[in-house]
Amino acid sequence: MESSNKTKITIQASIQAPVEKVWELWTKPEHIIKWSNASDDWHTPRAENDLRKGGEFLSRMEAKDGSMGFDFGGVYNEVRINKQIAYTIGDGRKVDISFNGNGNKTDVVETFEAESTNPVEMQRGGWQAILNSFKNYAEKK
Repeated sequence: MESSNKTKITIQASIQAPVEKVWELWTKPEHIIKWSNASDDWHTPRAENDLRKGGEFLSRMEAKDGSMGFDFGGVYNEVRINKQIAYTIGDGRKVDISFNGNGNKTDVVETFEAESTNPVEMQRGGWQAILNSFKNYAEKK
């Protein structure tokens, strides 16, 4: 009941690739480590992904200069191949991602509950930057 009062933020990107390819690049650890960063001075040196309801995922995100880093992880609530991923982050916030394929184009729409430490626009910008990094990676593959 508490989560219904949380601010939800939605970001999206249209990717010029079929949904099957987008799904693979989004979910496989060997690809996640190549796109999961909000800026060029950050990277994801390690990723684990047990893509099933109840499965866990973890990505280690770090500044390339070693000044800071954090683990981003959680548990999957729903996995519908090539369609939807829903999960709960370690801090209890919910995330829902839809993959809407239409031929050689896939719209990825991600909605997440905001945390209370940083401004909403900062959170939106950070998550959108990661999604844009994914788009760039996916369209080059």
